[in-house]
Amino acid sequence: MDFEITSAANPRMKRLARLARGDRDEGLFAVEGERLVRRALAAGLEPVEAYGDGSVTVEGLHPVLVAPGVLDRVSYRERSQGVIAIFERRRSDLEDIVPGEPALVLVGEGLEKPGNLGAILRTGDAVGADAVITVPGEIDVFNPNAIRASTGAVFTVPVASGTVAETRMWLGRHGIELVAADPEATRTVWEADLTGPVALMVGAEDVGLTEEARAAADVLVSIPMAGSVDSLNASVSMAILAYEAVRQRS
Repeated sequence: MDFEITSAANPRMKRLARLARGDRDEGLFAVEGERLVRRALAAGLEPVEAYGDGSVTVEGLHPVLVAPGVLDRVSYRERSQGVIAIFERRRSDLEDIVPGEPALVLVGEGLEKPGNLGAILRTGDAVGADAVITVPGEIDVFNPNAIRASTGAVFTVPVASGTVAETRMWLGRHGIELVAADPEATRTVWEADLTGPVALMVGAEDVGLTEEARAAADVLVSIPMAGSVDSLNASVSMAILAYEAVRQRS
């Protein structure tokens, strides 16, 4: 097999390595592996560039051939899984979100770990959420850990960001109730009515919700804890809330 690129010193490979590690400077992001690349294409994303070692074939993708050892060296992971594609970053604004009937929106405040955001996106896709909103929004939805943890949901679930105040105003305009998880709440999630248009909010697992977020919530709910730990992983908490909403609506 004739490889067009055989050295990691190639300028295109140096650039690819930066993008694979989450560099945002060019407004691009990298997707690694056949499964995730296929899901990106199926979601309608158009590749800017693609590189492969010839070990996998993705319909509609025509990658530049790169020696396997070189592609592994620029990969974010130990091995490249045979293909890396580059796409333009895209992100929705709050005003781009179209709530369903009834609306179901997932809101994460103060999330710091991209893996948690990715897992929440995965839950959002699984329950048919209208969108995921990050508050205040610094976390990068196209971080390689977020992409991998989402198993491709980052390509299918709209993601927007805003401050607590902006998010509260947007929810109010659409008649969506904000239900927030708080371990001190006296009402459990099982007792809350989630059948109407709702946004479900969780905070960072180490500090929970800010006072501003608690004040903005229409309803505070707790998740019963039988053991000695006082909190759950943020993405696990969100999954519990989201599936309780699905259960109540079914």
